[in-house]
Amino acid sequence: MLAAAEIAVIQDTRRRLLFAAGEVFAERGFHQATVREITERAGVNVAAVNYHFRDKAELYRVVLKECHCHSESMGGPMPVEGDTAEDRLRCFVDAFLHRLLHPDRPAWQGLLMAREMTQPTDALDALVEECIRPCSRDLEVIIHELTGGKLSKDREWMLAFSVVSQCLFYLHDRPLIERLYPKLAIQPPTIEQLVEHIHAFSLAAIRAAQ
Repeated sequence: MLAAAEIAVIQDTRRRLLFAAGEVFAERGFHQATVREITERAGVNVAAVNYHFRDKAELYRVVLKECHCHSESMGGPMPVEGDTAEDRLRCFVDAFLHRLLHPDRPAWQGLLMAREMTQPTDALDALVEECIRPCSRDLEVIIHELTGGKLSKDREWMLAFSVVSQCLFYLHDRPLIERLYPKLAIQPPTIEQLVEHIHAFSLAAIRAAQ
Protein backbone atom coordinates (compact mmCIF):
# COMPACT_ATOMS: atom_id res chain seq x y z
CA MET A 1 0.00 0.00 0.00
CA LEU A 2 1.37 3.39 -0.99
CA ALA A 3 2.09 5.97 1.66
CA ALA A 4 0.29 9.31 1.54
CA ALA A 5 3.50 11.08 0.48
CA GLU A 6 3.98 8.68 -2.44
CA ILE A 7 0.38 9.16 -3.58
CA ALA A 8 0.85 12.93 -3.45
CA VAL A 9 3.96 12.66 -5.66
CA ILE A 10 2.13 10.47 -8.18
CA GLN A 11 -0.82 12.87 -8.32
CA ASP A 12 1.47 15.88 -8.69
CA THR A 13 3.35 14.20 -11.54
CA ARG A 14 0.09 13.45 -13.34
CA ARG A 15 -1.13 17.03 -12.84
CA ARG A 16 2.12 18.52 -14.18
CA LEU A 17 2.05 16.19 -17.17
CA LEU A 18 -1.50 17.20 -18.06
CA PHE A 19 -0.77 20.91 -17.83
CA ALA A 20 2.50 20.71 -19.76
CA ALA A 21 0.90 18.48 -22.39
CA GLY A 22 -1.97 20.93 -22.78
CA GLU A 23 0.45 23.77 -23.47
CA VAL A 24 2.57 21.77 -25.93
CA PHE A 25 -0.41 20.27 -27.77
CA ALA A 26 -1.96 23.74 -28.06
CA GLU A 27 1.26 25.21 -29.44
CA ARG A 28 2.25 22.41 -31.82
CA GLY A 29 -0.78 20.22 -32.39
CA PHE A 30 -1.04 16.53 -31.61
CA HIS A 31 1.13 15.26 -34.45
CA GLN A 32 4.01 17.72 -34.01
CA ALA A 33 4.14 17.53 -30.22
CA THR A 34 6.63 15.06 -28.75
CA VAL A 35 6.56 13.16 -25.49
CA ARG A 36 10.09 14.33 -24.74
CA GLU A 37 9.16 18.01 -25.00
CA ILE A 38 6.11 17.45 -22.81
CA THR A 39 8.05 15.64 -20.09
CA GLU A 40 10.86 18.20 -20.16
CA ARG A 41 8.38 21.01 -19.67
CA ALA A 42 6.67 19.07 -16.88
CA GLY A 43 10.00 18.28 -15.25
CA VAL A 44 9.35 14.54 -15.15
CA ASN A 45 10.83 11.36 -16.63
CA VAL A 46 9.68 10.17 -20.07
CA ALA A 47 8.55 6.91 -18.47
CA ALA A 48 5.92 8.88 -16.52
CA VAL A 49 3.80 9.15 -19.67
CA ASN A 50 3.70 5.38 -20.05
CA TYR A 51 2.94 4.93 -16.34
CA HIS A 52 0.04 7.40 -16.23
CA PHE A 53 -1.34 7.39 -19.78
CA ARG A 54 0.18 4.48 -21.77
CA ASP A 55 1.06 6.60 -24.83
CA LYS A 56 0.83 10.06 -26.42
CA ALA A 57 -2.59 9.39 -27.95
CA GLU A 58 -4.13 8.52 -24.58
CA LEU A 59 -2.43 11.52 -22.97
CA TYR A 60 -3.97 13.76 -25.62
CA ARG A 61 -7.43 12.24 -25.13
CA VAL A 62 -7.24 12.81 -21.38
CA VAL A 63 -5.97 16.39 -21.84
CA LEU A 64 -8.94 17.19 -24.09
CA LYS A 65 -11.40 15.74 -21.59
CA GLU A 66 -9.73 17.45 -18.61
CA CYS A 67 -9.79 20.72 -20.55
CA HIS A 68 -13.54 20.41 -21.04
CA CYS A 69 -14.20 19.30 -17.45
CA HIS A 70 -12.07 22.13 -16.06
CA SER A 71 -14.02 24.70 -18.05
CA GLU A 72 -17.30 23.14 -16.88
CA SER A 73 -16.30 23.83 -13.27
CA MET A 74 -16.21 27.55 -14.14
CA GLY A 75 -19.77 27.60 -15.46
CA GLY A 76 -22.48 29.94 -14.25
CA PRO A 77 -25.75 29.12 -12.46
CA MET A 78 -27.52 25.85 -13.20
CA PRO A 79 -31.23 25.76 -14.07
CA VAL A 80 -33.61 24.63 -11.35
CA GLU A 81 -36.79 22.60 -11.53
CA GLY A 82 -39.68 24.69 -12.78
CA ASP A 83 -37.57 27.10 -14.85
CA THR A 84 -39.13 28.12 -18.15
CA ALA A 85 -37.41 27.39 -21.46
CA GLU A 86 -36.47 31.09 -21.60
CA ASP A 87 -34.81 30.83 -18.18
CA ARG A 88 -33.00 27.64 -19.14
CA LEU A 89 -31.70 29.25 -22.33
CA ARG A 90 -30.27 32.08 -20.27
CA CYS A 91 -28.61 29.60 -17.90
CA PHE A 92 -27.13 27.75 -20.87
CA VAL A 93 -25.65 30.94 -22.35
CA ASP A 94 -24.44 32.08 -18.93
CA ALA A 95 -22.71 28.78 -18.16
CA PHE A 96 -21.16 28.51 -21.63
CA LEU A 97 -19.77 32.05 -21.60
CA HIS A 98 -18.32 31.61 -18.12
CA ARG A 99 -16.59 28.42 -19.26
CA LEU A 100 -15.17 30.16 -22.34
CA LEU A 101 -14.23 33.56 -20.91
CA HIS A 102 -13.51 32.97 -17.22
CA PRO A 103 -10.33 34.92 -16.32
CA ASP A 104 -8.89 31.89 -14.51
CA ARG A 105 -9.13 29.65 -17.57
CA PRO A 106 -5.62 28.90 -18.93
CA ALA A 107 -5.15 30.49 -22.35
CA TRP A 108 -3.92 27.23 -23.87
CA GLN A 109 -7.30 25.56 -23.34
CA GLY A 110 -9.09 27.78 -25.84
CA LEU A 111 -6.23 27.43 -28.31
CA LEU A 112 -6.20 23.65 -27.95
CA MET A 113 -9.94 23.35 -28.58
CA ALA A 114 -9.71 25.69 -31.58
CA ARG A 115 -6.89 23.59 -33.00
CA GLU A 116 -8.90 20.41 -32.46
CA MET A 117 -11.83 21.93 -34.37
CA THR A 118 -9.64 22.82 -37.36
CA GLN A 119 -7.36 19.76 -37.20
CA PRO A 120 -9.57 17.05 -35.66
CA THR A 121 -8.03 13.90 -34.24
CA ASP A 122 -9.55 10.57 -33.24
CA ALA A 123 -9.88 11.95 -29.70
CA LEU A 124 -12.64 14.31 -30.81
CA ASP A 125 -15.13 11.45 -31.21
CA ALA A 126 -14.74 10.43 -27.57
CA LEU A 127 -14.95 14.05 -26.39
CA VAL A 128 -18.18 14.60 -28.31
CA GLU A 129 -19.87 11.47 -26.97
CA GLU A 130 -18.70 11.83 -23.36
CA CYS A 131 -18.92 15.58 -22.85
CA ILE A 132 -20.31 17.69 -25.68
CA ARG A 133 -23.35 15.73 -26.88
CA PRO A 134 -25.09 15.77 -23.46
CA CYS A 135 -24.86 19.60 -23.40
CA SER A 136 -26.04 19.72 -26.99
CA ARG A 137 -29.10 17.64 -26.13
CA ASP A 138 -29.99 20.08 -23.35
CA LEU A 139 -29.94 22.97 -25.82
CA GLU A 140 -31.95 20.96 -28.36
CA VAL A 141 -34.71 20.41 -25.78
CA ILE A 142 -34.76 24.13 -24.95
CA ILE A 143 -35.03 25.12 -28.62
CA HIS A 144 -37.77 22.54 -29.20
CA GLU A 145 -39.82 23.91 -26.30
CA LEU A 146 -39.33 27.52 -27.38
CA THR A 147 -40.52 26.76 -30.91
CA GLY A 148 -43.40 24.59 -29.74
CA GLY A 149 -42.17 21.72 -31.88
CA LYS A 150 -43.29 23.56 -35.02
CA LEU A 151 -39.93 23.45 -36.80
CA SER A 152 -38.02 20.64 -38.44
CA LYS A 153 -35.10 19.07 -36.59
CA ASP A 154 -32.72 20.61 -39.11
CA ARG A 155 -34.11 24.07 -38.38
CA GLU A 156 -33.85 23.48 -34.63
CA TRP A 157 -30.22 22.43 -35.07
CA MET A 158 -29.45 25.62 -37.00
CA LEU A 159 -30.95 27.73 -34.23
CA ALA A 160 -28.94 25.85 -31.61
CA PHE A 161 -25.72 26.32 -33.59
CA SER A 162 -26.47 30.04 -33.86
CA VAL A 163 -26.71 30.35 -30.08
CA VAL A 164 -23.42 28.53 -29.56
CA SER A 165 -21.58 30.40 -32.31
CA GLN A 166 -22.40 33.79 -30.77
CA CYS A 167 -20.67 32.69 -27.57
CA LEU A 168 -17.64 31.26 -29.36
CA PHE A 169 -17.20 34.46 -31.36
CA TYR A 170 -16.20 36.39 -28.24
CA LEU A 171 -13.51 33.81 -27.46
CA HIS A 172 -11.90 33.17 -30.83
CA ASP A 173 -12.39 36.54 -32.54
CA ARG A 174 -11.35 38.88 -29.75
CA PRO A 175 -8.36 40.28 -31.73
CA LEU A 176 -10.69 41.08 -34.64
CA ILE A 177 -13.27 42.69 -32.35
CA GLU A 178 -10.63 44.90 -30.73
CA ARG A 179 -9.34 46.08 -34.12
CA LEU A 180 -12.79 46.83 -35.49
CA TYR A 181 -13.92 48.54 -32.28
CA PRO A 182 -10.82 49.71 -30.33
CA LYS A 183 -13.02 50.95 -27.48
CA LEU A 184 -13.79 47.33 -26.62
CA ALA A 185 -10.08 46.65 -26.11
CA ILE A 186 -10.04 49.29 -23.38
CA GLN A 187 -13.40 48.47 -21.85
CA PRO A 188 -14.55 45.02 -22.99
CA PRO A 189 -18.11 43.95 -22.19
CA THR A 190 -18.51 41.89 -19.04
CA ILE A 191 -19.67 38.30 -19.19
CA GLU A 192 -22.97 39.41 -17.68
CA GLN A 193 -23.47 41.99 -20.44
CA LEU A 194 -22.75 39.38 -23.10
CA VAL A 195 -25.18 36.96 -21.46
CA GLU A 196 -27.97 39.53 -21.56
CA HIS A 197 -27.26 40.44 -25.18
CA ILE A 198 -26.93 36.89 -26.55
CA HIS A 199 -29.95 35.68 -24.58
CA ALA A 200 -32.18 38.52 -25.81
CA PHE A 201 -30.91 38.30 -29.39
CA SER A 202 -31.34 34.51 -29.51
CA LEU A 203 -34.84 34.62 -28.04
CA ALA A 204 -35.90 37.19 -30.65
CA ALA A 205 -34.45 35.09 -33.47
CA ILE A 206 -36.05 31.88 -32.20
CA ARG A 207 -39.46 33.52 -31.89
CA ALA A 208 -39.14 35.03 -35.36
CA ALA A 209 -38.33 31.60 -36.82
CA GLN A 210 -41.69 30.12 -35.80
